[in-house]
Amino acid sequence: MSTKITTLLLVQIVSTVAFSAIGAATPEDEKAIRELNSRFEAAVKARDIDKLMSCYASDDSLVLFDAVPPRQYVGAKAVRKDYEDFLSVFPGTIDSKISDVKMTVDANLAYSHFIDTWTATDKDGKQVQLVFRVTDVYRKTDGKWLIVHEHISFPVDPATGRGDFLSKP
Repeated sequence: MSTKITTLLLVQIVSTVAFSAIGAATPEDEKAIRELNSRFEAAVKARDIDKLMSCYASDDSLVLFDAVPPRQYVGAKAVRKDYEDFLSVFPGTIDSKISDVKMTVDANLAYSHFIDTWTATDKDGKQVQLVFRVTDVYRKTDGKWLIVHEHISFPVDPATGRGDFLSKP
């Protein structure tokens, strides 16, 4: 085999290996995202807005489509305000339980969808349960996974226009 062909084959092999490694996620990536979700649950339970927001991108690239009006929140400041407003409606104990997580992870982007069940106590001391459907998009920046896009919803009964806050699959 000529030196030119050998060199070309070597360049092709090295390029293939290098580009494959760029797009490959590690088991630690999925673990880090699951830990992020656990931190989110703990932050909700502690009613700690700073810890909750540490799960999200901290700039205007963050977009959240919420189940409550105005529906779209752009930027970390708007998302923080949305959570502050929501938590003010439930001043008592609150809990978040994430379940049914399905996740796809690449080297720097990932997405998941899951059910997030919140049990909260309202201003009258009444316990309320809300079952959200959530889709998150995560971006890995400087080795840290953060939510950059979130979509939260409830199914709606088209006949009544009312949300099904306790939806089951």
